[in-house]
Amino acid sequence: MLKGKTALVTGSTSGIGLGIAKALAAQGASVMLNGFGEVDAAKAEVAALGVRVGYHGADMSQPGEIAEMISACQAEFGALDILVNNAGIQYVAPVDEFPVERWDAIIAINLSSAFHTSRLALPGMKARGWGRIINVASVHGLVASANKSAYVAAKHGIIGLTKTTALETATTGVTANAICPGWVLTPLVQKQVDARAAAEGVSNEEAKRRLLAEKEPSLQFTTPEELGAMAVFMCSPAANNLRGAAINMDGGWVAQ
Repeated sequence: MLKGKTALVTGSTSGIGLGIAKALAAQGASVMLNGFGEVDAAKAEVAALGVRVGYHGADMSQPGEIAEMISACQAEFGALDILVNNAGIQYVAPVDEFPVERWDAIIAINLSSAFHTSRLALPGMKARGWGRIINVASVHGLVASANKSAYVAAKHGIIGLTKTTALETATTGVTANAICPGWVLTPLVQKQVDARAAAEGVSNEEAKRRLLAEKEPSLQFTTPEELGAMAVFMCSPAANNLRGAAINMDGGWVAQ
């Protein structure tokens, strides 16, 4: 379905980003990866699906490096058709104890980077008459949790950016939408599970159950593969008029 298209997925050397990159590659899209994980392993996983794969190590907190990445993608593949803004970091602390430098880093990577990639990708998409911007927000773009002020603020901002971009491109072949996952068992979340198991003296499976039980009625993690399938749908002809949506894949988290 996506043969001849090129996708750039930020934060895609592991977890959700890699899952989305593989799903797009499985539909024939060439992919440029980005991130600080195991680059060679990620490239191999995507290349195994029979598509061209590139990589750029841009630091998503640096607008200049983001610009270089967009230019490199367009130069290597000839175009940037699908932009998936997935890069993100987390830090947990009460507002009055939140380190200023942590706030600035989270806003830069989780929110501002999506603005910079979008502003640079949109001219080419508009000129070609087709494009997809998919912002990986979070259930925390729809509801809040204590001690996550910067993350919640950034993810709410991502949804606002998505809606504005969708309105500005509403009469074009470019769409912008957001995916809002609940708990996904990424390496980052697994570390939280491990820490909880140690702190509470329970098994890893029990720590997972307790984590899910606090927020997610389904008691099951959303998977990178499921999120990848949603991204593929957003790139399909069936989603031509899906514009400015924030779709929560959260096991019922915000239904409560």
